[in-house]
Parts: sequence; C-alpha cells; structure tokens
Amino acid sequence: MKKQGLFSLLSLLWFASASPAAAQEKVTIKFGTRAPVNSAWHNSLKGAAQKWAEISSGKVDLKIFAGGTMGDEGEMIKKMKLGQLQAVGVSTIGLHVIAPDPQALDIPLLVNNREEYRCMLSKMTPKFEKILADKGVVVLAWGEIGFTRFFSTQQRETLAKMKSSKMFSWEGDPDSVKAWTTAGFKPVVLSSADLVPSLQTGKIDALCYPPVLVLAGNMHNKAKFMFDLPYSSLTGVTVVQKDVWERIPADLRPKLLEVFRAASREIDNEVLKMDEGSIKKMKEQGLTTVTPTDDAKREWYRAMEEVYKTIRGSVVPAQAFDDVRTAVKQCRDGKAK
Repeated sequence: MKKQGLFSLLSLLWFASASPAAAQEKVTIKFGTRAPVNSAWHNSLKGAAQKWAEISSGKVDLKIFAGGTMGDEGEMIKKMKLGQLQAVGVSTIGLHVIAPDPQALDIPLLVNNREEYRCMLSKMTPKFEKILADKGVVVLAWGEIGFTRFFSTQQRETLAKMKSSKMFSWEGDPDSVKAWTTAGFKPVVLSSADLVPSLQTGKIDALCYPPVLVLAGNMHNKAKFMFDLPYSSLTGVTVVQKDVWERIPADLRPKLLEVFRAASREIDNEVLKMDEGSIKKMKEQGLTTVTPTDDAKREWYRAMEEVYKTIRGSVVPAQAFDDVRTAVKQCRDGKAK
C-alpha cells in the first residue's frame, strides 16, 4: 500500500509539472486570404504575424497564405472547417457560409458615406460577433475593403443598360443570385478565382467590385468604364476557429487580438486614399468615368427598394436586415453613441 501510495503521489507530481508545458505548446495557425500579395492588407497581415511571434515568444505561429493560393473564399472556409486552415480573411459574402447575418452590413445603397458606414459598423459588429462565436469562430477584426462600383466593358450610364450586361455574381450564394435576378440583372455565377479570365473571354462584361481590387487584378484593361455611383460597402472580416484560439494561453489572447484590431484601424484610415488613388491611376491608364445624372440616381434608389424585399429574409435574416437599417437611421439622425 505504501508503494502504491508513493507511486500515485509521484504520478500526480509528474502530471502537475507537465501541465504548464502542455499549455505552452506551440500553436500554428494557417491563415488564408485572397488579399493580393504585397497589397496593403497582405503587408498588414505579415506585420501582425511578426508581432504575434514577438508577443508570444514564438509560441504562436501565424502563417499567411495570400493571393488566393488556398482558393476562393468559399473554398478557404471549407478548408477551415476541415482543419486545413485555422483562420481566414474573407468578405461578408464569403462569410455567409458560416453565418449570413453580417451580409446585412453591405446592403446596396444602404449608406450615403463612410461616416455613416463606420458608425453603423461599430453599432452592429458586437451583435454579429456573438452570432459567429455561437458558430464556433472568433472575430479578430472587421475592416473596410472599399465601396463597390460598377465596371463594364462598354458605357452603361443608366440602370436599364446595366441590366443588359452579363454581370459577375459570386458562386456559392444562390440567394444573392436571386436578388440580382429579381432586380432585372443577368447574373453569371462564377468563383471569384475565375473572374479575371471570364472578363477576358467575354463570359462576363460587367462586375461590381471595389476599385482597389479592380486595379490589383488589372480588370480595368478590359472593363474600361466605371459607373461612378458607390453601390455598396464591402466589409472584410478575419476569423479564427474558436477551439484553436482557446489553445492559446488566456493571458495572451487580448494582446494578440489588439494587434489585429490596431492593424485594421490603420488600414481603414488608408482605404479612402487607396480608393481615390486606384481610380486616379486607372484613369491615367484609360478608364472612363461615367457620371450618373440625378434622374439616374433616383432610378437606382427606387429599384433598390424593390430589391430589399428579396434581400430581407432571403439573403440576410430579417432581424439582421432590420437592425442594420435602424442603426443607419440612428447614425444619420446623430443618435449614435
């Protein structure tokens, strides 16, 4: 009995001494993103990875796979679910595979300017983070990718002419395709990885995309006309699997989280400059800006009120849709706190 008691005591001491080491084992997080290589977003991620290594003394290794090397947004999220990736940086469009609610942030013609957008974003993201946490992912940061505009291979200065185009539509989001169709467009469903070659071959002849990404993909060489009406915001979000995040020591998590949020704030402050700079550069390379008349703008806004009936409860849950519109109204009325 004494030997057995001594053995149990030694075993207990061994496990107790081993536990801290186990808790401090290295955590490797493979992070996929379609952000262009060496873009502002990619460089920001590389900086965040370096800071994570420093803060954790090398115990947290963030490996960045940029430029779509891990596939389009839907493919990256599938790989995250399979454990091939542990984190991704995607738009709310890709994120809908996990939860559709955040797509409400980017409802077309929802906000009038960036101030309204950022105000609305600050009000809504805590709610959406809770929804995503319940789905098993932790939000590291939200970020503004930019306001989308219509780019086309020919001049289309009215809604009717834009509806006649072969419009790019994201693969894997059938409800959004339904919304495009309801609005009278002719969506062509493609993986985002096929966007550029499809534009070159004429499979599509129009797209709604942020100028900075159009420039990065040299899409303006084919889609030479930009309809100068900011259509919708495009929000980016970085998420990590909750079970992987919780393998990181609890005292480190707030510090690592702040690295991402600080980096996102820096990028957000540059987005307007990047948008304007991208448009200026594309104009220098032959892009033609098509400025809508006041009547054309009113036609777009009237059309969107009909589209909203399809979006609400289909593309995004009705509650999320209503909450976001309420948040925008509060921001517009100056009631945001």
